Amino acid sequence: MTDAAKLSLTGKELEYPVMSGTIGPDVIDIRKLYAQTDAFTYDPGFTSTASCQSKLTYIDGDQGILLHRGYPIGELAEQSSFMEVAYLLLNGELPDADQLGTFDRTITRHTMVHEQLATFFRGFRRDAHPMAILCGVVGALSAFYHDSTDIHDPAQRVIASHRLIAKMPTIAAMAYKYSVGQPFLYPDNSLSYTGNFLRMTFGVPAEPYEVNPVIERAMDRIFILHADHEQNASTSTVRLAGSSGANPFACIAAGIACLWGPAHGGANEAALNMLREIGTPDRIPEYIARAKDKNDPFRLMGFGHRVYKNYDPRATVMQKTVREVFAELKVTDPLFDVALQLEEIALNDPYFVEKKLFPNVDFYSGVILSAIGFPTSMFTVLFALARTVGWVAQWNEMITDPDQKIGRPRQLYNGPTQRSYVPLTER
Repeated sequence: MTDAAKLSLTGKELEYPVMSGTIGPDVIDIRKLYAQTDAFTYDPGFTSTASCQSKLTYIDGDQGILLHRGYPIGELAEQSSFMEVAYLLLNGELPDADQLGTFDRTITRHTMVHEQLATFFRGFRRDAHPMAILCGVVGALSAFYHDSTDIHDPAQRVIASHRLIAKMPTIAAMAYKYSVGQPFLYPDNSLSYTGNFLRMTFGVPAEPYEVNPVIERAMDRIFILHADHEQNASTSTVRLAGSSGANPFACIAAGIACLWGPAHGGANEAALNMLREIGTPDRIPEYIARAKDKNDPFRLMGFGHRVYKNYDPRATVMQKTVREVFAELKVTDPLFDVALQLEEIALNDPYFVEKKLFPNVDFYSGVILSAIGFPTSMFTVLFALARTVGWVAQWNEMITDPDQKIGRPRQLYNGPTQRSYVPLTER
């Protein structure tokens, strides 16, 4: 606690405590505001409201900083693995070799899904969007795993957390396989978390699948970079659903539904569609001119970020990774030439530099995923797969927070005042 904030309202002089975190802006504690003043605050989108206390992730958008449990995202993406980051988010500290080995084996043993879930998939149309399938199947997990839905039992919370992290790649791969009419592949416990997902997605029963280590590492980095991102829309949705006491599978399904929105999880798909619209490098000047024209509705997708007012720290890692993937796959598609030339312009053109419209993680991840072979319909599914770790960690933190209450935002009502019902015959 630091100083107090003073408020003068309707003749009353009131003081509210100012809370300080270990880093970041101070927060005015207004929990007693309504009781003392009969007034609410008005904050559409809750962009100036701290909804909780958290020790998981810190973002400084102005400085381009993203920390998981204090560790910079760049160091984690370059030096760590997704399983190590998952352990860190769940447990608060980086694991030693034994702890990581135990955690990795635990997740691996949970990768299979209930056999009846395979028949559940057949209830969807073949052309169903993979996110629709993912949302439905994850929500249905609570019907198959009754022994890990008691949120008041710490042991069940741990099991549910492990199951969600472990089964998400399997379900995501099944959603893809179903959409293209190929048979499901069972997990292979000899492979890494990411390698196993690649095999289940792109492998077929008729022949062995060799995991490309360059692609495996690229996917692992993408998973790390999307693991958690503080109190964004989908994470807030998971916490809000969880605040009612809903089971963890239902909470994560709610997060998936929110992530599906194009303003949240669909940014990398939008960036790739923009590159396709441009088509070839010779058309770049035309679109750069349009982006600078205030009267033209065209916007460069994948540049700038709502939170990061400087360079997106996740994009730095992706900038290197995209070149590694292109070199390994010997990419010659004009689409990727467009991406690289756009990147060069955005990093050097005074207009983009002044407005800080730098390439963000969505710009690079969409290009990489397309080069690997994922259709755009799978992009948000992959985002959900990675973000499940963050959602689960945030949900666990919320459950054990002594200040946690059921979410209940208030409103500024501007509809009709009370009026009497008029019978139908008199209207």
